[in-house]
Amino acid sequence: MACNKPKKTPGHKTKSHVVKACEKGKEKIVRFGQQGVKGAGKNPQTAKDKARKKSYYARHNAQDSKPGKMSARYWSHKVKW
Repeated sequence: MACNKPKKTPGHKTKSHVVKACEKGKEKIVRFGQQGVKGAGKNPQTAKDKARKKSYYARHNAQDSKPGKMSARYWSHKVKW
């Protein structure tokens, strides 16, 4: 598996994506995203999707710190939201 290239995992029972995270010479397999749930996307169009995105970021403390590539939070923000 290539470094920092997320892939969908439709066969996994709980997580929707997997990535081999590589940073500063370290490697780690990170699974993220709830299976069967679609994120609101980078540019949500409807009020419902905008509210979902706002709630997601509030739950995951997104504005306080910048997560590293070794965290599921980083990949979830980058790929799904």
